[in-house]
Amino acid sequence: MDPLKALADAERKPYWLDNPARPEPRPRLTGNTSADLVVVGGGFSGLWTALMAKERDPSQDVVLLEGRRIGWAASGRNGGFCMSTLTHGLPNGLERWPDEIDKLERLGVANLDEIGRTLERYGIECSFERTGELNVATEPWQLDALVEHLDLVAELGLDHVPLDEAQVRAEIDSPTYLGGVWERDSCAMLDPARLAWGLREACVALGVRVHERSPVRALDDDGATITLRTPHGSVTGRRVALGTGVFTPLLRRLKHFVVPVYDYALMTEPLTEAQLASVGWRNRQGVGDSANQFHYYRLTDDNRILWGGYDAVYYNGGLVRPEYDQRDETFVKLAEHFATTFPQLAGVRFTHKWGGVIDTCSRFSAFYGQAHGGRLAYAVGYTGMGVGATRFGANVMLDLLSGERTERTALRMVREKPMPFPPEPVRSGVIQFTRWSIAQADQHQGKRNLWLRALDRMGLGFDS
Repeated sequence: MDPLKALADAERKPYWLDNPARPEPRPRLTGNTSADLVVVGGGFSGLWTALMAKERDPSQDVVLLEGRRIGWAASGRNGGFCMSTLTHGLPNGLERWPDEIDKLERLGVANLDEIGRTLERYGIECSFERTGELNVATEPWQLDALVEHLDLVAELGLDHVPLDEAQVRAEIDSPTYLGGVWERDSCAMLDPARLAWGLREACVALGVRVHERSPVRALDDDGATITLRTPHGSVTGRRVALGTGVFTPLLRRLKHFVVPVYDYALMTEPLTEAQLASVGWRNRQGVGDSANQFHYYRLTDDNRILWGGYDAVYYNGGLVRPEYDQRDETFVKLAEHFATTFPQLAGVRFTHKWGGVIDTCSRFSAFYGQAHGGRLAYAVGYTGMGVGATRFGANVMLDLLSGERTERTALRMVREKPMPFPPEPVRSGVIQFTRWSIAQADQHQGKRNLWLRALDRMGLGFDS
């Protein structure tokens, strides 16, 4: 495969959002109004919060404000892996909350189950397939890590199946595979944009007032209520839920804990029957390899391959800019890696190439909190695994706002905050040196240098 030729006709836009069925935007907020609950952000975090708030109490008045279009940012640009994990994977959860891991895994599976039931209840068509995820080893040093926690997995009642080289290649045929583990019950594939649009319609059907193209420019607190001001109006609410991800926070404290990282992806043209047969993939699992700089990939409902990951780019200064959504250096690298993984697909071309920013914190999984006397709650820092976990985070925010102590709010994961990042320019230097060290580890059989081992001892454990 010539990567430049394969990329020649690829459109510079997210595949999921390039859909003629994309709904028209809801009206802007104009004038002044009030509500019981104001949700800021029209991605998965905000949509789940608004929907479940109405499910909990249909009588309450809920307003959702989105600065641009529903699902336009991380929620519409990801790979569509809807995972059960709440902790960015079992190893990360074990490292940070070993005493709670049984609860966290149980709550995560229950959360994924309820997502499936919600889609059925509201008739949301988003190509939801409970296929599981296949984690593959492409280097010998990765094999031990794949099977390290299988005994614990069995104790937790999770369905993870180890596969040797022949077995994994019988599932998906790549000459790069040396073994794998199929997590059969922990992941679903879906179309993330259609999920966001479906959740929007479900919210509207329940009476949520959804306003798109209504960015919140200011937050005022009079001690009893909070007023959110947009260019053409305002909403005064008794309670506020923030689901704004990495974008300029309305709560200043969050800027110390969250950094923007850019992720990139390609989408192929639909595979022919012969091309798909040459790969296998009859069980349609999502796939992730086991390097520190890892790829993720999956089939769409029309048998395209989404191919993403590897480069997680932090731009010095922590800036978020539209031009960063495109990075040709990464697109060429991804196309080269695709050709190495699937040499039998040498003639396949890419139709879309895109990137987007995700919110990352030092523990890699979401953290939660309150401000303004408990009248505002937030959930942020999902680090690329928020398609499913945002529903759990939405429930946490609603629990916190209600003042109710629940199994969720009692978790250490919910009560604790991650370590903050240092200020710039030190932040940029630390992150870039860490990224270099991670790349070096992949080139040296996974061996972590002194810097990465120091981060491990501090409980930061950068490995992706």
